[in-house]
Amino acid sequence: MKLEQPSRVGTLLREWRQRRRLSQLELAIRANSSARHLSCVETGRSRPSRAMLLHLATVLDVPLRERNTLLLAADYAPAYQESSLDDEGMTSIRSALDTMLTTHEPYPAVVVDRIWNVVAGNRAMSVLMDGIPTHVLEPRPNVFRLTLHPDGLASRLVNLAEVRALFLERLLRQVQATGDTELSKLYEEVRAYPIPTEPDAGADAPATRPCPVQVPLRVRTPWGELSMFGTMTTFGAPADVTLSELGIELFYPLDEFTAATLRELAALTAG
Repeated sequence: MKLEQPSRVGTLLREWRQRRRLSQLELAIRANSSARHLSCVETGRSRPSRAMLLHLATVLDVPLRERNTLLLAADYAPAYQESSLDDEGMTSIRSALDTMLTTHEPYPAVVVDRIWNVVAGNRAMSVLMDGIPTHVLEPRPNVFRLTLHPDGLASRLVNLAEVRALFLERLLRQVQATGDTELSKLYEEVRAYPIPTEPDAGADAPATRPCPVQVPLRVRTPWGELSMFGTMTTFGAPADVTLSELGIELFYPLDEFTAATLRELAALTAG
């Protein structure tokens, strides 16, 4: 007797369900379906409708790029377009990004794509990127490489161990949530970087002040130690793959010394 083989879309749906740690019954309840029907879809005994696939993808919080992959696996046309930021239809998006980056000065801000490649940054980012060698910035600047590479910010971070642990945990969670192979490769790459030796603070170093942010970014610079924290902004309800994958990271000063230094540097640059 010939055994039925799971369809490609059924295999993908099962992988997303397992990634979200849901049983067939739990997903069926959330999707207002039946465990029997989901089982038939996953094993290839039933072909899901386009509407059902999109509904399941929404319930499973599947990224837009992978929703298109699900549709193609079931021989349906993609539901979401993937534009270039240079397209004419993205003019308003480019304008919004430029506004966010510019108005955030004199504090650093950067736009990143889904694998944390730098799409754009404001002038204040030079404080963090100044002096980083070309080989760390190629083929494209990447936030995780910039931060964790021993020739990047890693050698300048006062609290490297904390930042490294936080960044690796954040990236691993993203890999586990998305199953993105490029993110997985990035994680394996940056995790393998050698760790620069952190210099002793010295007996005369001032005690660390209580901080409302669990892991700030404390960077040694020619102008002194700058302390910052970051917030991440995304576009609400995107209908385009590219737009759904963009993130805007905004850095803010954690103390008055950092704020004053960034203002002074911005004034010097403007002059």
